[in-house]
Amino acid sequence: MIIARVFPTLTEATPCDPLAFVGVPPMLFPPDVDEVHISVSFDWDKSQVDFLIKQWEIIAPVKYGGPAFGDSNGDFISGMYLKRGYVITSRGCPNKCPKCLVPEREPIFKELPICEGWIVQDNNLLACSEKHIRAVFAMLARQKSKAVFSGGIEAALLKSWHVQLFAWLRPAQIFFAYDYPADYEPLRVAAKMMKDAGFNRNVLRSYVLCGQENDTIEKAEVRMWQVVELGIYPFCMVLCDPKTGTINPYWSDFQRQWTRPAIIATREKQQKQLKPSPSEGV
Repeated sequence: MIIARVFPTLTEATPCDPLAFVGVPPMLFPPDVDEVHISVSFDWDKSQVDFLIKQWEIIAPVKYGGPAFGDSNGDFISGMYLKRGYVITSRGCPNKCPKCLVPEREPIFKELPICEGWIVQDNNLLACSEKHIRAVFAMLARQKSKAVFSGGIEAALLKSWHVQLFAWLRPAQIFFAYDYPADYEPLRVAAKMMKDAGFNRNVLRSYVLCGQENDTIEKAEVRMWQVVELGIYPFCMVLCDPKTGTINPYWSDFQRQWTRPAIIATREKQQKQLKPSPSEGV
């Protein structure tokens, strides 16, 4: 069956093959399409579905779904709804973190058949069994591109044998997560383990969740510097409006500054220059 996939919004992960489209049908369209799938990842894109159905149903029968509609419990199909190279090897997460949609959308944590790819998008890879994790690393070692663990590695689950696997694989990037105050101490321990294994902040990154209730730029900046001091580059993640996908303008410039390593490195250098020498004030 020939399936055209339609996406309301273009992202870095949107497939780019000839049967993947963003928005309305193009002027020139492949004639032999059996079915159209509208894939919706974000809640704020749901409002476009009725319009897109009307536009695409003249091409072929239309189905719609995706994570925004809770359709994310099946096996992962490489290149189908995410660009080739992205891979998901497990669904769900055993944690029940506030504000997280994963428990609602993927209530059962399960391991999936492993497809080829190098950008790992699992919600919580380290929660998987040792057999599964080792199989994922073996798959990644076969790829021509260096692995990127972009799903957010849970520092509290990191063990010495995980570190050995990372050291053997030598990925391009590993993202941890610092969402809540309790995440800091496990992140500190994980940072030391990874640095002892030879990793530096060119590889080590950490998402830092901002914009929760009672959060301020001043409080968030403290967390950013905590991460910098661990030898990790922070990556600011601001909670967005679930209806529009936009973030409060209050956070916009702050997010820009704390997602770019070059800006962070410059600020760190300036910060060190401002610190008084031990003899000052004597």
